Amino acid sequence: MKRSVIIGSGADIPDEIVKNTDFIEEQFFAEDGKPITTSPEIIIDKFFKITGIEERRYAPSQLNSSDLAASAAALAIKDSGVDAETLDLIIVAHNYGDVSYNSVQVDTVPSIASRVKHRLGISNPSCIAFDVLFGCPGWILALMQADAFFKAGMAKKALVIGTETLSRVIDRHDRDSMIFSDGAGAVVLEYKESKGGILSSGALSHTGEETGFLYMGESSYPCYKPGTKFIKMKGRKVYEYALKFVPQAMKECFDKTGIDISELKKIFIHQANEKMDEAIVAAFYKLYGLEAPKDIMPMCIQFLGNSSVATVPTLFDIIRKDKDPDHKLQPGDVILFASVGAGMNINAVCYRMPGE
Repeated sequence: MKRSVIIGSGADIPDEIVKNTDFIEEQFFAEDGKPITTSPEIIIDKFFKITGIEERRYAPSQLNSSDLAASAAALAIKDSGVDAETLDLIIVAHNYGDVSYNSVQVDTVPSIASRVKHRLGISNPSCIAFDVLFGCPGWILALMQADAFFKAGMAKKALVIGTETLSRVIDRHDRDSMIFSDGAGAVVLEYKESKGGILSSGALSHTGEETGFLYMGESSYPCYKPGTKFIKMKGRKVYEYALKFVPQAMKECFDKTGIDISELKKIFIHQANEKMDEAIVAAFYKLYGLEAPKDIMPMCIQFLGNSSVATVPTLFDIIRKDKDPDHKLQPGDVILFASVGAGMNINAVCYRMPGE
């Protein structure tokens, strides 16, 4: 039967490495506007123990999200072997568009997808380019959208990208700023006869009080210009929400396939927080009365940080191309993509590696 199959992948991981120790001179402020008196060394040590992050990547000053996206896309297209002019869709997931260095102004007109199509030199007017805003789960939602276009007979090939430069919208006087990073990941999807491909999907949106868990807000640092906003997060609320809703959403997606849980080989989960991701996966397996397998969850947050929509496609590219000695993918392997983020939104896609 015809399925949506990933035939190529690529990632742009910026070269600039920012270590935890690079934040040692920062003065952190609490939400009430008062300086945090705990030493930066203690704050950073606690941060590492919770998130698992040792370092993250920032984009060079001359590049924006659309540049990273185009770079990752070019690699994915080359890997796929397709002619870029035969693409029917370019879908780009992001949150803030292009944000110039030393600015927090969001630029999304024209769309990032349009800019990527331009940078790739694609002239085919029937190749439709558009953006997705769905928080950190945006790239997975873009996969689902491409799959829906295929099944509706409206497209056959799609370029799906996740890109972000969160370093441009962080408040360095907020402890949470250490979480975020930059990067881009992309895949080329084709609708074709295959035993592999997308098997099932599902998504949720909770938009009550949850809309305030991740948001744009002013800094508690008194020297910023009033009205300037940065990415803000209620970390405890996000953790509690994710642990409550994500495991069940993952299970509902996986159960749609009719496949036994023992056949699940890898879970590619949004790289938000190491402890949170571990807790989500443990809770997911607990729903089946099982303990999570030791090698089920590859991670890259330790050295790449949280690049939002880019984490899952970047991690997938790393594992797909055998760049992690501890994790391998084989033809026929069943894997699960899952994410949670601002909205609050959740989604999951179950996928079988082609080639069996």
